[in-house]
Amino acid sequence: MKWTVLGCQSPFPAPGGATPGYLLEAGGKKILIDCGSGVLSQLAKFLPLYEVDAVILSHLHHDHISDFFVLQYAIMIAMNQGMRNRPLPVWSPAQPDSWFRQLSYGRYIQRQAVKEGDMLKLGDVKIQFFATDHPVPCYAMRIDSGGQTILYGADSGPKTDWISMAAKPDLFVCEGSFLEAERPQNPVSHLSVKETAMAAKQIQAKQLLITHLSPLAELSEVVREAASVYPGLCHPAKPGLIIHLA
Repeated sequence: MKWTVLGCQSPFPAPGGATPGYLLEAGGKKILIDCGSGVLSQLAKFLPLYEVDAVILSHLHHDHISDFFVLQYAIMIAMNQGMRNRPLPVWSPAQPDSWFRQLSYGRYIQRQAVKEGDMLKLGDVKIQFFATDHPVPCYAMRIDSGGQTILYGADSGPKTDWISMAAKPDLFVCEGSFLEAERPQNPVSHLSVKETAMAAKQIQAKQLLITHLSPLAELSEVVREAASVYPGLCHPAKPGLIIHLA
């Protein structure tokens, strides 16, 4: 499997950056996971937009879906000009309903709802959905292909049950929305970098990719805080970073 970071900042992109979005390439499939602001311009560096086989949206918050409404236009043009002969399937939670309904776009987009426990198969790629601790329905994804496992944590808070999702994943992609010293006084459904590292240690992840970073974050501080807890290989996310799992 090949995991490419297209966007990793939140709640808004840094200059030249993008909010969450990732390209998964496995089993001959090209799957876009989340599609935030700026993601399409990053994706176009790696492949034509019309070559995407499927889109999976972890939840329907703007920083994870805003560019999907532009991707709809790219698919429409590609189909009308004969560069693509099938609609683009998109899977997401069905709530909030007002945003779920807007994922449809004529004959160009094939909208489908997912819920906790669902298993999606795209070729030999298996994706299972798990609810996280977040204000709207949000699903982490266990992705299995070729004997390798990626656990994508989406947006999540401290009450998320990581143990139920995967043990010893080859790659754990998890949000670290702020440093521990910057933790908001009121509880929020997001994780600090330290909490992310603790979760990675708990499930014995072989590699940790910390994402959903503040656009103002110093990556050296992110690595330092994670290393104080998690003993494994740790990557701070940045657009264009590619991780290969053999």
